[in-house]
Amino acid sequence: MPPFLSLRNVSARYANHTVLSQLNWQVQKGEQWAVVGESGSGKSSLLKAIAGQIGLAQGQIDYGFYQEYLTEYPEQDAFFSFRDLVAEVGQRHAFKNFSSNSSSFYYQQRYHATDSEDAPMVGHYLAEISSSSSHDSVWSVQKVVSMFKLEALLKKQLIKLSNGETKRLLLASALLKNPKLLLLDQPLTGLDTQTRSDFDQLITQIVNSGITVIMATSHFEIPTSVTHVATLTSGRITATSTKEALDPVKAVASPVFPDVAELKRLLTVHGQKSYTTVLHLKNVSVEYGEKQILQNINWKVRQGERWALLGPNGAGKTTLLSLLNGDNPQAFSKDITLFDRKRGSGETIWDIKKKIGFVSPELFQFFPYQNNCLQVVESGLYDTLGLIKTSYSENVELAMRWLKLLSLEELAEKPLRQVSASAQRICLLARALIKNPPLLILDEPCQGMDAPQQHRFKLLLEAICAYSNTSLIYVSHYPQEIPACVTKVLQLQNGVVQEHV
Repeated sequence: MPPFLSLRNVSARYANHTVLSQLNWQVQKGEQWAVVGESGSGKSSLLKAIAGQIGLAQGQIDYGFYQEYLTEYPEQDAFFSFRDLVAEVGQRHAFKNFSSNSSSFYYQQRYHATDSEDAPMVGHYLAEISSSSSHDSVWSVQKVVSMFKLEALLKKQLIKLSNGETKRLLLASALLKNPKLLLLDQPLTGLDTQTRSDFDQLITQIVNSGITVIMATSHFEIPTSVTHVATLTSGRITATSTKEALDPVKAVASPVFPDVAELKRLLTVHGQKSYTTVLHLKNVSVEYGEKQILQNINWKVRQGERWALLGPNGAGKTTLLSLLNGDNPQAFSKDITLFDRKRGSGETIWDIKKKIGFVSPELFQFFPYQNNCLQVVESGLYDTLGLIKTSYSENVELAMRWLKLLSLEELAEKPLRQVSASAQRICLLARALIKNPPLLILDEPCQGMDAPQQHRFKLLLEAICAYSNTSLIYVSHYPQEIPACVTKVLQLQNGVVQEHV
């Protein structure tokens, strides 16, 4: 019997950059694989090549499951291909608006009433997804809605979903294709603790339904049902083993410590003003139609305080942050004080943004790709999505220093779209840090990073807090990611403060 999937001497290039090199790999029927490796090793590219989204420079991919399917169901139309039997959940979604099927969502769309209504609702989106064939349709809309707890989201516009809710919907919609092969790229990213806990059982159910799973993940998040692990290094599979034979301790490299002396110098480039109150919310509530998103939020952050903002997917964290960083127009009608000044008292959005360094999954999703990494970092000085203003040599030099501090100087001239997802996220972190803002808002900043990168960034944050008076709001579903400098917690549940310490 031929292998379920076979890659023979596969090389692939993307935007003139080699992402896979002479790769050989076989997946046998009944095997479930995790693909691990350092950030930038090619895990996402491997999944995209298997899905047929990246052309091969050489080699061949044989889809044994496709040939087996055609033998069993030979009466297929001329356009039927292996792609109809493959479903992929990547790190970004590709949702479209109603008005133009080619019109993608944009960064602030969820906060603009007219434009947000142009986005489909979850129920409509699921109903529009058809199964890959009429055969073996195990997964139905009713089944995925129940499994992923989507009942309360069916009448919610896609653009208004939280990051974790979006991930659950993407997983559900992939299963609706009833694929033979399911490709998952960092599937636990953005999911809260309970959903991650349920994920292991979910993968078991998927596997038991006859679907083969290949997932790019970390060494520490491999589900029980996975049978084999492939280690990817610089676009090549350098090791394969059963899951039981993998030693995660040996697999993870040691982190590189940040240059603290250079960080201290960078923190003096743009001096910080002193404020008595960085932010103060008084009885702040937010509703969208009949849906209560936030209810009577009271929160005060003084300069130099470091907070963790916690809560499950859909708790209201993203909406709360949007009131602070100037993205949500409802903020001007609420009792909110930022940097000793009440909102709506004459300040502009740009007055607010220049005092805040901000990173979020939504920023990662919608940030434009046309700039190179150096320009992306420099754009943080102007608070623009990409470099759309005149570049100055001193600012270019400063941006390069931040890239070097974060070990990304070799990517400075590469377009953002050509670097790995983890490198893109680190560029956005540098963009937030470059102006040394009095307030850092970091919403799940370590998504997609490998363990050494996460550790390095955690040490960097702790050094920033040690050598500056920067206030910090840190959002994460992983307690171990939260730096030691964080000493206060605001816990949300269904838009209500559950804990405030």
